[in-house]
Amino acid sequence: MTETGSKRRASRRADGRVTITQVAALAGVSPTTVSHVLSGKRIVAAETRGTVREAIRALGYRPNTIARSLRTRRSQMVAVVVPDITNTFYSVLTRGLADTVDGAGYGTYVCNTDGKVDRETAFLEDILDRGADGIVMASVDAASVGALVPADMGVPVVCIGGAIDHPRVDLVTSDDEVGSYEVTRHLIGRGARRVAMIEGPPESGPARIAGFRRAMRESRLRVDRALMVSGDWTRRGGHEAMRTLLGRPAQRRPDAVFCANDLMAIGAVDAVHEEGLDVPGDVAVGGFDDVDAATIVSPALTTARNPAYDIGVNAGRLLISRLEGEYDGDGRTVSLPCHLVVRDSG
Repeated sequence: MTETGSKRRASRRADGRVTITQVAALAGVSPTTVSHVLSGKRIVAAETRGTVREAIRALGYRPNTIARSLRTRRSQMVAVVVPDITNTFYSVLTRGLADTVDGAGYGTYVCNTDGKVDRETAFLEDILDRGADGIVMASVDAASVGALVPADMGVPVVCIGGAIDHPRVDLVTSDDEVGSYEVTRHLIGRGARRVAMIEGPPESGPARIAGFRRAMRESRLRVDRALMVSGDWTRRGGHEAMRTLLGRPAQRRPDAVFCANDLMAIGAVDAVHEEGLDVPGDVAVGGFDDVDAATIVSPALTTARNPAYDIGVNAGRLLISRLEGEYDGDGRTVSLPCHLVVRDSG
């Protein structure tokens, strides 16, 4: 029997659970160092942290979370607050986050706000009361949420998309302006001249509106305010907004519509078909996000690919770096690119 194997057996509990001592023996460090890696309260060299985590994975070590939370005053839980978990963009984002923080010993729980500011603020208050170790916010109202963030930032917060006005809040965003610009330019490039936009709710998605306006301006096309209609990010909202656009006199109907997300774009396609019109022959439709459903609907959506999983991964990394004591400075920003994906709808 090897020395390592002997140590493994000697340190295993009677109930079969792997112990910190066993992890330490395999990693060639002290049990105290393993504890520091798990708690994040002391800085541990990156190479040593990697060795310890590899030993944890190899042995299948799982900490006793109840005892640990009593000892460390940590819950080992991260909260993610999203406006609509049925929107697969947020489901995929949450998966990227969960995959990342799980490797550092943290669980994830999801708070769904239905895009309502009062639910968002209530969830945040509840999360802080329950002692979550970190929070990822896909906020619908960053200003309101910012007022609730503790001044001392005892709980690390990462925002998705919209920044909270706080010097220590990290931000992960995608280049919405470029993505919406590319989709709109593509619609114009295929011959559209009366281009409408189905926006999100008022005051939301300013970068997507800016990209649409830039594409129109560079193409020397006028932005007709009558063709700028608000939706609520849902398929139903897109359907209702498109019905409004199709209710215009025939000469003022759009020949293309850029929708600020894919769910609204799918609803817009539904409305066009209900009128007996063709997509893209009568009205071309473009979306934003590239959710899974974009390839299933008929016709498949032209859209901008918003890297949901990578956004979740990066949010998790920023959060863990603070929780494990690797970083304790001002807020950081990670911006990820969006890319045009051309399919059949436009």
